[in-house]
Amino acid sequence: MTGLIDWLTVPLAYPFMQRALVVSVMVAAVCAVLSCYLVLKGWSLIGDAISHAVLPGIVVAYVVNLPLAVGAFAAGLGCALFTGYLKAHSRVKEDTVMGIVFSGMFGLGLVLFTRIETDQHLMHILFGNVLGVTPRDLAETALVAGGTLIVVLLRRRDLLLYCFDVNHARAIGLPVGLLHYGLLVLLALTIVSALKAVGIILVIAMLIAPGATAYLLTNSFERMLAIATAMAVVSAALGTVVSFHIDGATGACIVLTQAAFFAAAFLFAPGHGLLRRRRMAADPEPGS
Repeated sequence: MTGLIDWLTVPLAYPFMQRALVVSVMVAAVCAVLSCYLVLKGWSLIGDAISHAVLPGIVVAYVVNLPLAVGAFAAGLGCALFTGYLKAHSRVKEDTVMGIVFSGMFGLGLVLFTRIETDQHLMHILFGNVLGVTPRDLAETALVAGGTLIVVLLRRRDLLLYCFDVNHARAIGLPVGLLHYGLLVLLALTIVSALKAVGIILVIAMLIAPGATAYLLTNSFERMLAIATAMAVVSAALGTVVSFHIDGATGACIVLTQAAFFAAAFLFAPGHGLLRRRRMAADPEPGS
């Protein structure tokens, strides 16, 4: 038991690990809450599109000497709005439009990055650099992630109805257009807050895995929010500690831990788990 406690606490003796843990937990919490709405709405691919599309915004913000988060947010939101415009004014389906837009913007970002002299390391932008988080980065992440989380929780019932049944939401007078674009803005802000922790490649996993895991474990949305948040926070803490001991990439360790939780839920979730369904099929109840 003492060995386990030491294994968990030794990394926290270092200030950079303390900051990494705090940032990872904050990002995991806000991503988990938003992931429940994305899974329910079927917007997982939009999260993928926005996360890849922020790269050119980051490069341009660096060139004009603006905070990278500002460029990332502008590019991510622009991608979401442009995708909606193309969908509304063409015969092409939404998933196809998103594939074209986000891959095009990601390619543009790579070209800009290779043509501009910069001391920014591409791998840190793509995969995060949570161990290099400064106190200023910590404050910025807390501001963005905390603000996003507060807005989502305050409007959680309206967002839930919009994600579950947009026609009913419109019929009872909810501002469907405002909720639609508001959710896109919150998604872009969440991705910006996660850049330091996991980068623009792995953030999509943090925006899907918690909600998908919780969806397998409960039929109540309130419990889904609680389970997703708890699982994401535990995964962030555990993944950060594991990365210290194995000298691995922190963001990747967090994502792998979340994937392990999803695999366990997929196999063993009561009522929805694969093994549970197979057992029920093999041993049907009498009279069924």
